[in-house]
Amino acid sequence: MMSGQSFKVMDSPILLLLALLVALVQCFPDDYHSHNSTRHHDYCVLGAGPAGLQMGHFLSKSQRDYIILERNSGPGSFFNIYPRHRKLISINKIYTGRRNREFNLRHDWNSLLSDRPDLLLQRVSRELYPDADSFPRYLSMYVKELGLKVQYGVDIGKIRASESESPRGRGYILTDQRGLDYTCRVLLVSTGLWDPQKVQFEGSDLVEGYESIPVDPEEYKDQAVLILGKGNSAFETAQSILGRASRIHLYSPSPVRLAWQTHYVGDLRAVNNELLDTYQLKSLDGLVEGGLEDIAIVRNGEDEKKRSGRKKKCRSSGKEKRGKLFLTLSELLDSSDGKNSSKVTATNLPVYHNDNFSLRQPYDRVIRCLGFRFNFSIFDGSARPPSSEGARGRLPGVTAWYEGRGTPDLFVLGTAAHSRDYRSSAGGFVHGFRYTVRAVHRVLELRYHSNSWPSIKLSISQLQSWLLRRVNEASGPYQMFGVLGDIILLRGSHCEYLEEFPLQALPQFSSLSGHQLSKHGLLVLVLQYGLNRTDSLGPGRAESEWTRAWRSNFLHPVLYYYDKLPTERDMRHRPVGWPLPRPKAVHHMIEDFLTEWDGPISHSQPLRRFLEHCLHTDLRAFYAESCFRLSLTNRKPPLFCRQGYLRKHGVVRNRQLWQHAHEAGLTLGGQDSASPDTDPAFPNYLTRAGASVSSAINLDF
Repeated sequence: MMSGQSFKVMDSPILLLLALLVALVQCFPDDYHSHNSTRHHDYCVLGAGPAGLQMGHFLSKSQRDYIILERNSGPGSFFNIYPRHRKLISINKIYTGRRNREFNLRHDWNSLLSDRPDLLLQRVSRELYPDADSFPRYLSMYVKELGLKVQYGVDIGKIRASESESPRGRGYILTDQRGLDYTCRVLLVSTGLWDPQKVQFEGSDLVEGYESIPVDPEEYKDQAVLILGKGNSAFETAQSILGRASRIHLYSPSPVRLAWQTHYVGDLRAVNNELLDTYQLKSLDGLVEGGLEDIAIVRNGEDEKKRSGRKKKCRSSGKEKRGKLFLTLSELLDSSDGKNSSKVTATNLPVYHNDNFSLRQPYDRVIRCLGFRFNFSIFDGSARPPSSEGARGRLPGVTAWYEGRGTPDLFVLGTAAHSRDYRSSAGGFVHGFRYTVRAVHRVLELRYHSNSWPSIKLSISQLQSWLLRRVNEASGPYQMFGVLGDIILLRGSHCEYLEEFPLQALPQFSSLSGHQLSKHGLLVLVLQYGLNRTDSLGPGRAESEWTRAWRSNFLHPVLYYYDKLPTERDMRHRPVGWPLPRPKAVHHMIEDFLTEWDGPISHSQPLRRFLEHCLHTDLRAFYAESCFRLSLTNRKPPLFCRQGYLRKHGVVRNRQLWQHAHEAGLTLGGQDSASPDTDPAFPNYLTRAGASVSSAINLDF
């Protein structure tokens, strides 16, 4: 019966035609369906590098509609190529002697933030300076274990702002290589820096680029090499060929800057600086300063004739020997068409005019190692952020909260956002921008979802212990020194504590955080280096007397007190080198050799005195006997006694002593007999930190 009905259905010409069309549609590839179609998400993250994945984690955790678009077949594709000699210079210090995860992130410069305590690079590499191939493997593991939404093989070639603005904003349209459009309410650009930085001069076509040079040291055997640049890529290249090249010279406008002198991790790191030994100990290598725009790379005329005469012999062996290259000045050349390298004579070379010219000897190779720049070409005029004022215009200009200037709802993440702290902090590197990405996410949560910046409510008597806890273990302000700081909003008998707010955005604090300032003012906790330029390895390089803490040279905590928010004008006119304008009061905690600010005399007591000055409150801790006496003899006992002893909270808060008192019948019923873990006046996070014990700190690392 059913079989007969089926035959009747199939006899219908219309249904037969419909079935045929369905079958044909199913045969077309997916690209056919997606061509000229549009996919919409609230958030588009462009690039699956470390910054894009870090933002993906926060968006996923807050259950937002997002997609990460990556042009290559896996995450972190930059690190499949760079650094060319395959050794990272970011520290992977596994053994710190501590079990505190937050503290250990101070010395793990590669891992991203997550709620998984084991999702660290050390699962992939145990080396202090890991192999570069380990980082993409770690990022792949990060994507897989967190279930991030990444779409690979999507090469975005054009980005434009949406023409029709909605109440939510204008949005952005991204077009990929197949013509598929992605629209989003918010665009998060985390493409990093891919385009090699180049300088045009005569003979620049004779120069090899860092991105394409051979990495086998044998290719440079007995060759004289001139490297343009003095950054880590230049020294990395020099170090790899140091044992093969006959001589290596590095040439750039600026002298070499050593990271251990400048405290900027983007400057030359010791792991790459062996050439400094061979330079200073006069073993053929050296550094020279000079402008790049005024030079020319040429071939000597006689050398060119000899080279052309050898071509036939070289062809038989399959190799053509390179001609000798000379560095000269463009003003010494006869013409400026850049095509006269074979016509250069002795008079066109600097040595003809100065026989002591430093770079008078010829070179076999000239290599460009000038770093990278942001790719602006994929943005049309409606979506293109401006070039930064600093960093030689290589980076996009962004606000203090990392939104593109003139491009609302477009945020720049990771290395590309380094213009905010270029050459002053770690925002261009994983161990820095993992925290700025978190700050951007908190800005997004308020602006688009009305979720205020996370805060912790503390009693004023607990503030000192909480501050000491933060300066001794927090990794965000430690890595992003002078850029991210903790904000303490004073509310009389209590305060609100906000972590890792962008300091330069303080004038916009309320609109970015969702918190309002009270008449009591605010405190800002910052970690910063001193302004006294001293020999980093010389005598007297560190200060040890707490009364001279303001003279500290190395990284140390600083507290700023303001009775009102600084204005934009205040920020512009702040003292040179200061992260913030002049406050009503400021307190430097003396630098510490162990970076452990827990000394009762050198750290805790001066901090308490400063807080008492700002809060006009006695913050001393007392034994029960003293509180009893002070309560009988004073109409207003000290705050510690009012919030502790008089409310029967005792002096020491731990489970063992509370249990002993309870069993001895010393506790009362109701709320006052609650255990420390359930006492609403004593939050759980403070119980774990032991934050109300005394003015000193007692952390369990």
